Amino acid sequence: MGIFSALRRLNLVAQILIGLVLGVVISLISPEAGRAAGLMGTLFVGALKAIAPLLVLVLVIAALVNQRQGEQNNTRDVLALYALGTFAAALSAVVFSFLFPTTIPGLTAAAASDIKPPSGVLEVLQNLLLNFVANPLRALLEGNYIGVLFWAALLGLALRNSASDTTKRFFADAADAVSSLVRWIIAFAPLGILGLVASTVAETGLSALATYGRLMLVLVGCMLFIALVLNPLIVWWKLRRNPYPLVFTCLAQSGLTAFFTRSSAANIPVNLALCERLGLEEDTYSVSIPLGATINMAGAATTINVMALAAAHTLGIQVDLPTALLLAVVGAVSAAGASGVAGGSLLLIPVACSLFGIPAEIAMKMVGVGFIIGVVQDSCETALNSSTDVLFTAAADLSRRPAASI
Repeated sequence: MGIFSALRRLNLVAQILIGLVLGVVISLISPEAGRAAGLMGTLFVGALKAIAPLLVLVLVIAALVNQRQGEQNNTRDVLALYALGTFAAALSAVVFSFLFPTTIPGLTAAAASDIKPPSGVLEVLQNLLLNFVANPLRALLEGNYIGVLFWAALLGLALRNSASDTTKRFFADAADAVSSLVRWIIAFAPLGILGLVASTVAETGLSALATYGRLMLVLVGCMLFIALVLNPLIVWWKLRRNPYPLVFTCLAQSGLTAFFTRSSAANIPVNLALCERLGLEEDTYSVSIPLGATINMAGAATTINVMALAAAHTLGIQVDLPTALLLAVVGAVSAAGASGVAGGSLLLIPVACSLFGIPAEIAMKMVGVGFIIGVVQDSCETALNSSTDVLFTAAADLSRRPAASI
């Protein structure tokens, strides 16, 4: 009991690391025990699969219903930078995935034999449009995330101007409640990871972890490129001066904290204080920072697209250039709906996978893989997301003050 109590006092990252190590040890000592432990991984993935469509529906409706209107021009500039940065990050993830293609052991064996890859971008667009107009209840039950996103957006827009304060509060509370459910499920991530790792190593050996390491390197490398090359280019375009002092300030004072908290929402007070120290307009950052914690998701877009293309590469699905561009758009839009909880972006991988006709069962296996490497991936993703909130807010604000110094 003393050991159990000590483990419970550890943070989730440490617990997942312990679960990962135990999964390897168990499978090496007894492959049969490793396969049996796989039941915990199956239950964990099943719980995520069950809650994910509801999470997407409620979060999108709540975000649109409670969206503020009539903001200042600075805020509109920030939102434009958010959209540009997220799309550029999604496109970078596609490029990195083609430069460093990664396959996932065990995923092929789990695939259905009747998977028919789309023949090209026209078929992808046709499937996309059909998924848009699918019955909303059926979309929820079948995990049609594109349909869920479409109907949630329409309902949110319809309610935004007509909903009473009580209705808006209801959806905000509903979003908080569903996010709490996700947190409860993710609290069992260490056991789920133990089962997933144990069964994977028992079936494929330690080479599987080496492949997961390659996938993690592609993800982290792409995020570093975005943070140190792509984002500075966007800021330079906006400010027309050396962006790196501001970039490094945001990474050090916002990104470092977000790396350990692994929550953009938890890092909002840190970002607000940093904006104040930078001398930014309070009317701008008091809106853009909380909003950025919800919709500015460059790291999430990276994760979604890299993981989806890893699944496509594993299944032998050929992705042409037009389809890759469409994936970048879908990844960027999906990232804006990512949950603020740890690992929230992983639940949107099926949205991107659905473009290639990949069944939800296989897509959710990719979610499980994401949790295995999530100790590093999610920390880097949150650091990129949160630091970019301040970076783009500052770029939009300072661009209107040419004499301002950083």
